Amino acid sequence: MTMTTRPVTDSPPPVAVPIRERLHAYDWQQVEDHLDERGCAMLPGLLPAATCRDLAALYDRDATFRSRIVMARHGFGRGEYKYFAHPLPPPLPDLRALLYERLRGIANRWNEAMGNDIRYPGDLESFLARCHAAGQTRPTPLLLRYEAGGYNCLHQDVYGEHVFPLQVTVLLSRRGRDFTGGEFVLTEQRPRMQSRAEVVPLDQGDAVVFAVRHRPVQGARGFYRVNMRHGVARIECGRRHTLGIIFHDAH
Repeated sequence: MTMTTRPVTDSPPPVAVPIRERLHAYDWQQVEDHLDERGCAMLPGLLPAATCRDLAALYDRDATFRSRIVMARHGFGRGEYKYFAHPLPPPLPDLRALLYERLRGIANRWNEAMGNDIRYPGDLESFLARCHAAGQTRPTPLLLRYEAGGYNCLHQDVYGEHVFPLQVTVLLSRRGRDFTGGEFVLTEQRPRMQSRAEVVPLDQGDAVVFAVRHRPVQGARGFYRVNMRHGVARIECGRRHTLGIIFHDAH
């Protein structure tokens, strides 16, 4: 396994700064370079600690969610997660829309490199209208909770015909205080080669942007497509909450 280092960015802005300004502070060219090289890139300190605590506290408020999944029942791992219902609580609508705007150019370039004709419109609302027209109407942002011994098997978050090729996970808990273990893991299956893994060292408020299913890799004869999966290593002790931001909606 290789260890993903933090991208060099400007210092994340203070807590009072709005999300748009927080996102503007990152070196997006370097984020793009890391996504091209590794299939993932970190956004350190994307959410302040208070926002992380507020989001994690929502987990026990069932009215906020449309469904609850116990992983062991489906062979997904050990832990559980809940999909948010509409309307999404703040700051999720703004965060999801602004991240989409930052990532759509990368998504379009990746699709072009992989010979995929699909292109993504300039704003999230237009893309979601495309999803909804195809019957993908259920919101996909979610909260995940793991206890000691919990883990998430390697998987892909594909919910229908329309798939945005990047997604974002934000760690809401404090590594080393709320939990130990539980590293975010990303694997890349290369044609006729052994798989490669990235371990991403998140702390509270840090986000990782990563490939949902495929990404292009430059080879000697042009670009080729590699298959990506992600998961969570075993939690050694404590409780771990994360926020998942998926841009396509589900059937």
